[in-house]
Amino acid sequence: MTTIQKVAKEAGVSVATVSRVLNKSDRVAPKTKSIVEETIKRLKYQPNMLGRNLRRSESRMILALLPSISNPFYTMIIKGIEDVARENEYNVLLCQTNSELERELVYINLLKQRLADGLISLDPTININVLRGVSQDYPIVQSCEYSEELNLPYVTIDNFQAGYQAVKHLISIGKKKIALINSDNKFIYARLRQKGYLKALEEAGLGINEDFIINGENDFESGQKSMQQLLARKDRPDAVFLVSDVLAIGALKTIRDMKLSVPEDIAVVGFDNIEFAIRMNPALTTIAQPMYEIGRESCRLLINRIVNKDVEIEKIIMDFELIIRESTMKQVE
Repeated sequence: MTTIQKVAKEAGVSVATVSRVLNKSDRVAPKTKSIVEETIKRLKYQPNMLGRNLRRSESRMILALLPSISNPFYTMIIKGIEDVARENEYNVLLCQTNSELERELVYINLLKQRLADGLISLDPTININVLRGVSQDYPIVQSCEYSEELNLPYVTIDNFQAGYQAVKHLISIGKKKIALINSDNKFIYARLRQKGYLKALEEAGLGINEDFIINGENDFESGQKSMQQLLARKDRPDAVFLVSDVLAIGALKTIRDMKLSVPEDIAVVGFDNIEFAIRMNPALTTIAQPMYEIGRESCRLLINRIVNKDVEIEKIIMDFELIIRESTMKQVE
């Protein structure tokens, strides 16, 4: 195994000089630096990163806390986080909580033990009191979901306007009985998207039917069951806005199973623009979040706070886009 002492001997320099080159010090002459770097490459020397980071009191590790790695919504966000982390020589540890406090505390303890330098919370179910406690001492950024109670940096979209635009679109194609399949209103994104839904209906002079608003879990099965509940009604809706594509995909399956036509019998709008949205039959109209960019910005904010804990708290609202596809648009024959 090649050691730093062997590299120093081969390059004809001291161990301290090799260490300075590895740590990117500007105290090494360019010619000497070039010789050392060529020797490192030739001998295939791998420095002990753990030891180096411990000496610096840093881990070069970022935690990304999310409820489930199986939810496709998080895929591009994680990619954005990882790309910025690598650009800045950090690693990312994905932490699946399953929305369980015990798991959250295990990962939070990695921060307290200095095994990670900061945390990006993608988990809407994270315990606010836990987050409040650790945010006093450790860099934390909230991504997508955030708490109004905490003065922490976050990256999100305007969920109120997004919900409003989604329902305005359904109204524009002539739909008048529009339902909402939502997740739990304890989440700020769910509350804001519902407010947008209500505003669009009120603005159009359409009555609010409380039986057309269903709150539940944010998963495929909940989309199926909620749609079954709506379609079992005598006065069933002619359109539905769902606060996630995962819910919408479940709803589309129920509609197909009942031999109804989309969008003629019932139009469908989802949210997120996950990869599966365009692969559905019919392809799903949805609100597109800039998921990759959200991930990049979240990681950028976190690294800024790791490097400078006194940096100004940023709260970033990113753009969204309504993507119109077959689930609200008649196909041309």
